[in-house]
Amino acid sequence: MKNKFYRNTFILGMIAFLAVSLPTVLIKVGVINAYTAQIITLGGINAIMALSVNIVCGITGQLSLGQAGFEAIGAYSVILLTQNLGIPLPVSMVLAALIAAFFGFLIGFPTLKLEGDYLAIVTLAFGEIIRVVLVNVKDITGGPNGKQFPTILSTDFVWGPALSYLVIVGMLVTIIILLQNFIRSTYGRAILAVREDEIAANSNGISIFKYKMVGFVAASFVGGIGGALYAPFIGFIKPDLASFNNSINDLIFVVLGGMGSVTGSVLAAFVLTYLQEFLRFLQNYRLLFYPVILILVMLFRPQGLLGMKELSFVRIVDNLKEYKAVRKLQAKKAKARENNGEAEA
Repeated sequence: MKNKFYRNTFILGMIAFLAVSLPTVLIKVGVINAYTAQIITLGGINAIMALSVNIVCGITGQLSLGQAGFEAIGAYSVILLTQNLGIPLPVSMVLAALIAAFFGFLIGFPTLKLEGDYLAIVTLAFGEIIRVVLVNVKDITGGPNGKQFPTILSTDFVWGPALSYLVIVGMLVTIIILLQNFIRSTYGRAILAVREDEIAANSNGISIFKYKMVGFVAASFVGGIGGALYAPFIGFIKPDLASFNNSINDLIFVVLGGMGSVTGSVLAAFVLTYLQEFLRFLQNYRLLFYPVILILVMLFRPQGLLGMKELSFVRIVDNLKEYKAVRKLQAKKAKARENNGEAEA
């Protein structure tokens, strides 16, 4: 059992290492150009936001339509902390995520006793409140014109693309690892129990409000990280980052990938991010093809790409080894039959 644990950890560790390091090297040496690197890296940010929505909607079982508000809080916080207070960027990113989590606690405490459409309306209103506040507090946020944030991630054309990918996708991989371990923990199992049946969970001594709050604050923290990475990567942000459309886009990633599937949400985020750029040659018509594709997926695969399942790299490796073993056994049997035929002759 212990050997299997070490083996699985080694396989997942190697895949995570290659997913982060190999494209970074290819970007640095020019095999992957800066434009493609920017699309992939933006897909990483979208994947982080998809995980934020998935924690609330897929894992906790609540409908939130304001996750882009936490992304905007994280983005503006990292700018203000770095430019105004002179805090180093890595520290500012962590503090920005904690600020977003604090706002998640503030909005979650009075509203998480609501359910369904009521909670969705409140979170939608929260996102719009954040946007309106950012527009009107011009001295701090720059108002509707936005705020610039030049860093090495957005201004250095030599190290910027590779460093951006390394930081953002590295953070994405870290969040996936932590989230998967969180789901398997006592808190994660309790949250899943609340999602499946609140009455049954409550009858077994699980505090419904407590674990909803844990899930909502965790999702706010992840959304804050997404915003804290978005600002130095893009180098310019506007209050529209907290808009309803951005929240819906994040929700689409989760619905397409599969509610409750971590790997499904990440996969859908990368696919849809690249799809938007791939269809750019259609100009305004891409706004038609994009929703048509989503409609077809919802008609023929309503549970999403992976449903509630996870993409298991360990299982893939095991299947490949089993396939090789079967092919080897078939080859031995064929050779044995050939030898027997020659002996009879």
